[in-house]
Amino acid sequence: MCLTFQSHSLRCTESFMRENVMGELQLSQSDDQSKKKMVDILKRLHTEDEMESMDDDEPDFSLSEATIEKVLSGSDISIDDLSVEEQKRYRKAIASGELSKLIEPWEPWWTKPSAKYISLGRDGTQLVQPLSSEKQKEVDVLQDIPAGPESPLPSVSKLSASAPSPLLAVHLVDIVYSYCFTLRIYNGDWKSDPSGSAMVLLSLSHVLGQAAAQPETILEALSYCLEQTCSPPFRHMGGPQFGFRLMEDVIELLNLGGSALVCLLCDMQNLLQSAVEELKSDSKQQCKSEKLDMKKKLRLAERKVYYMMCWVHDQIGEVWSSIAAIVNVEKSQTMGYVGNGTSFRKEEKTESAGKPFIKEIR
Repeated sequence: MCLTFQSHSLRCTESFMRENVMGELQLSQSDDQSKKKMVDILKRLHTEDEMESMDDDEPDFSLSEATIEKVLSGSDISIDDLSVEEQKRYRKAIASGELSKLIEPWEPWWTKPSAKYISLGRDGTQLVQPLSSEKQKEVDVLQDIPAGPESPLPSVSKLSASAPSPLLAVHLVDIVYSYCFTLRIYNGDWKSDPSGSAMVLLSLSHVLGQAAAQPETILEALSYCLEQTCSPPFRHMGGPQFGFRLMEDVIELLNLGGSALVCLLCDMQNLLQSAVEELKSDSKQQCKSEKLDMKKKLRLAERKVYYMMCWVHDQIGEVWSSIAAIVNVEKSQTMGYVGNGTSFRKEEKTESAGKPFIKEIR
């Protein structure tokens, strides 16, 4: 478990990817086509390693026959069964995306047709669906959607005497982008590693991660997120193109409306709460002050997510399509800046200095 989210490195995401790759290898059938596919990958790994060895003056390396035989026969195998050198090669392959083709692609819940049918009660709670035969099909298509809150959501006016920040819409964009990034990194299964997922989430989000510089405009929020997406720990996921795909995710979710956003934030709240519980039950010897600091950050992030959930529930439905349109415009502008190498954050700040980008929405 990585306890320092600011230094969250490639090995943390590799850990999850390795587990998924090994799981797929165990479950895959050892037919001729599967064997040929795996052999081709292993051959490429070996060829690339030989070339790197010549460049780096390192000794030649290849996967052992025993390891290859285990993989191809479908026998149980874990990362611990590999030698140090074999683990090194697999990590490099995972980081480069070479083995991602062995993992079944995950279809985000917000891209499914069923996402259009998300509906919550007036108090923000999940509507109870009747289980009659006529309604069973409708219930089934909604099973992949994160559940909404179990308890009624209060108005933000009951949570704080202070008026909501006029920048909450901007901060929502940051949070939604970070959620989509995290789920895509974990192939939709954050429950397999709650603490690791939470660390990725806090690493990406300037709002939840308590970064010194908080976004003040939507363009700035997108720029910060894209910068993190292209940073060394994560750039192997696809760089700018992956970032632009995530911006499309944000637009899709905003267009789905408030109920979908509440379900998203509820799922994120569950993620953060699960990370805290996992941290409590972790038996590994870790620095006590480090654990306490991380739990504090996770709880603070969870409170922010809950506040945002209540704020989203307070808003009228029409506002989300308007924000989605703004995100789409700023996405195009960001793509232009990236294309010509301009410092988009600096220019954007100059244009918007002294005036809030979005006024409070009621």
